[in-house]
This record gives sequence, structure tokens and C-alpha cells, in this order.
Amino acid sequence: MRWRGRRESSNVEDRRGGGGGFARGGGIRIPMGGGGRRAGFGGIGFILFIVVVSAIFGINPLTFLGGLSGGDGGQSVNAPSGGGNQANDEMSKFVAVVLADTEETWHKIFQDMGERYSEPKLVLFSGATQSACGFAQSASGPFYCPSDHKVYIDLAFYDQLRRQFKAPGDFAQAYVIAHEVGHHVQNLVGILPKFNEMRQRLSQGDANALSVRVELQADCFAGVWARYTANQGLLDKGDIEEALNAASQIGDDAIQKRTQGYVVPDSFNHGSSAQRNRWFRAGLNSGDINSCDTFNASEL
Repeated sequence: MRWRGRRESSNVEDRRGGGGGFARGGGIRIPMGGGGRRAGFGGIGFILFIVVVSAIFGINPLTFLGGLSGGDGGQSVNAPSGGGNQANDEMSKFVAVVLADTEETWHKIFQDMGERYSEPKLVLFSGATQSACGFAQSASGPFYCPSDHKVYIDLAFYDQLRRQFKAPGDFAQAYVIAHEVGHHVQNLVGILPKFNEMRQRLSQGDANALSVRVELQADCFAGVWARYTANQGLLDKGDIEEALNAASQIGDDAIQKRTQGYVVPDSFNHGSSAQRNRWFRAGLNSGDINSCDTFNASEL
């Protein structure tokens, strides 16, 4: 991925080393949550996602569970394993460029539909940090907290992605961020709040099945972002394959085989390797969010 020397987002907050955090770019903060207008997708058809969920399960929104774990996901960018705040190190620059790309993608998509995109923050931390969804720890992997509109990631996860999950490459790393930003989009349009309320009334099996649809849609949104990035001429040969490999390696079936030696499909909450590949490709091939209707798909 051609990321060096390009615009970096001002929405990266570096808390590594436990310094309490600061915002890149002179501490510029964009109002989230209570301020600003909620994105709805008007009559463009994307409202189908919310309508379908409402029609099937008949529930209204409030706040999502406390964070959606990503477990997700060129050459790899070396991730620092810890130490004090390092706002100018290579990895934080990479993350800031990828986040800027997602901002440009979603600003354009929302603008085309007559809506305004509210940008999320991305928090870099080492070990653990506080979020509005509770205490964030490295062991939980990257996640999005809908309560504060922030993506949280300990960059040591990228070492795990490369070594343990056999998913190297800078575009695999970028896919992780794009997936979590996909959850932010879901939050803006009301899908995550609806899911949170619905899941409290469902059995564990049904809640898992609905969670899979939420996660696969975030993969599809990541594919839409990848299409936008490719159209800008920013990808290198093999980048898409890196993202698809990452999606495969962090499929529920692949993780269960690796960790326990057998697969329990009823316990899936992110989707199988094949499903994650399929929905990332759906977004990539179409570049259209309307192709990401995992809630109305008869087969995943």
C-alpha cells in the first residue's frame, strides 16, 4: 500500500505508555455522540438495513454492548511493542494515513447521499486503557466503542496478526482499521444500537447468528473502502490478497481449529473464513454499500 508521505488524520489519539493520551495534529477534536446530526440514509435505499432489521425483529435503538471486537484484520509496518508516547513513529503514521483514507471514503459516500459523516477517533494504547465501554485491554484485540465513537488498538496486535495468524502485510493491517471504522458507520446509521437492544432479548445462539451478520457487514464496508483506495491508485500488487488472507485467518472456524482443534459453528460470532472473504469481496467488487445487506441475505 502506498501510504508514505500522504495525509495523516488528525483523529489519532496516542495513549501508549499510559500518558493519558493526546490528539495528533495539535489536539484537534471533532465532536462525537451528543453533538452533531445523526446520519440517516434518507431514501437512498441504504435505510433497507435498518428497515429489514426492524421488520424482522421489531426493536428500537439505544447503545451497543460495549465494543465490537475486531479480531481482524505490502510489506508489514513494524509495530512497536510498547514504551512512551511515540506520535511520530512509523506505525502511528501508517495508522493515521489509513484512517485519513477511511475518512475520505465515507465523507464521499455520505455526501453523495446528502448526509454528513461524523469522523471517529482512533486510540493507540499499550497494555490497557479506559474507554466509554469499559477497560480496554490488549487481549481483547482491536475494537470499536459506540459509546464514545472511538476505535481502540494496541499496535502489538499487528505482531500477533503476522506471527500467530500468518497474515502479514500492510494492507492486512489497514483492513483491520477499515473493519472497525465499518462498525462506526453502522453506529451512525443506527444498526449497532438496534443490535444491542435486540441481542438482550435473544437466545445465545440467535444473538451469535445476528452478530455474524453485523460483523460480515463491517467486512463488506471494509471492502467498499478498499475499492475506493484501489481507484485512487494507492494499492500495490498483492495488497488485496493480503486483506483476503487476513479475513480468512481470523474467521471463526480458522481460529477455533487453531486454538481447540475443532469447530463449533453455533458459537460463531464473526463469521467463517469463507463468509468473511465473500463479504469483503462483495464490497470490493461493487464499491456500493447497498451490496452489503447482510441482514436480508438468505445465505451468508
